[in-house]
Amino acid sequence: MTLASSTHMGRLELRVRDLGKQLTFYTEGVGLTPLADDAGAVTLGLGSTPVVRLTEAPDLRPARRNEAGLFHTAVVFDQLPALASSLVSMYQRYPETYAGTGDHLVSQAFYFTDPEGNGVELYHDRPREEWIWRGGQVQMATLYIDPNEFVATHLGEADPVDLSTASGTLGHVHLQVGDVPTAKSFYVDALGFEQTFELAGSALFVAAGGYHHHMAMNVWNSQGAGPRQNTLGMGVVDIVVPTAEEIAKADERLRFAGHTPTFDGRTLTVLDPWRNELRLSVG
Repeated sequence: MTLASSTHMGRLELRVRDLGKQLTFYTEGVGLTPLADDAGAVTLGLGSTPVVRLTEAPDLRPARRNEAGLFHTAVVFDQLPALASSLVSMYQRYPETYAGTGDHLVSQAFYFTDPEGNGVELYHDRPREEWIWRGGQVQMATLYIDPNEFVATHLGEADPVDLSTASGTLGHVHLQVGDVPTAKSFYVDALGFEQTFELAGSALFVAAGGYHHHMAMNVWNSQGAGPRQNTLGMGVVDIVVPTAEEIAKADERLRFAGHTPTFDGRTLTVLDPWRNELRLSVG
C-alpha cells in the first residue's frame, strides 16, 4: 500500500535562534509572506499557502554538519518570473548565502543557506510531460544554470514581480540520514511513499502521485549518523493526505513495521529512525 496520489507537503517548521534575523531573510530575501503570527513563531507562505513556520528556540544548540536532520527546505514557485524575482531579491540582499544551481531535468533550482545554516532550495518544475521515466525511476541530473541568464530570460527588462501575489508551496524536504536502506525501510515500506530515484546508495528520493520527490534522504555529510538530539533546524514536517482513511492506513503500516505513531484525533505523528518528526493530517 502506498500513500494516496494527492498526498503533498504541508509546511516545515524551522526552529531558529534569532527569529527577527530569520524572518527578514525569508520575507525580504526569499519573498515569503507572513500568514500567522503567534508568540515566538511566525508562519510564512506563498499566496495563502503555508510553506515554513519559524519557531524561536534560543536555548537550543545548532546542529552539527554531520548530524541527521535537515539538508534543505525546497520552495517551489508556480511561475518562472516569480522565481526569477526571488533570485534578484536574494542576490541583492543576501549574495553571501548563494550556494549554487542545478538543472535537474525535472526542475530548475537555485540553492542558498539561511543565516543559521539551513539549506534553502528555490525552484520551478518543468511540465510533467517533459519528465522522463525509465524502469520506474524519474531521470534527474545536476547541470549548471547561469543565474544571470535565467533572470534575464524570465524577467528581461521588466521589474521584479510582487512576490506577495506569487503562488507556490513547500515542494519537498531533503534530509540528512545515517544510511539509505534504513531510510527506504521507513519512508517507502512503512510510511508509504513510492521510490522515484536512488543515487548509488547515497541518496533516496520518494514521492506520492508520480511527483519527482516530496522527500529525499542522503548520507553525503551524515553517513552513520545516529538519532538526532534536540537542536536548532528542522522541527516538524507536515504531510497532507486526502482522507482520514489514509491516516488509518498509514498508522497500520507504521505499527506493523514496529514504529509507534500517536494519533490525537486529527493528526498522526511519528518519528523516523533518526528522530525527525513527521505529522500526517487531512487537507
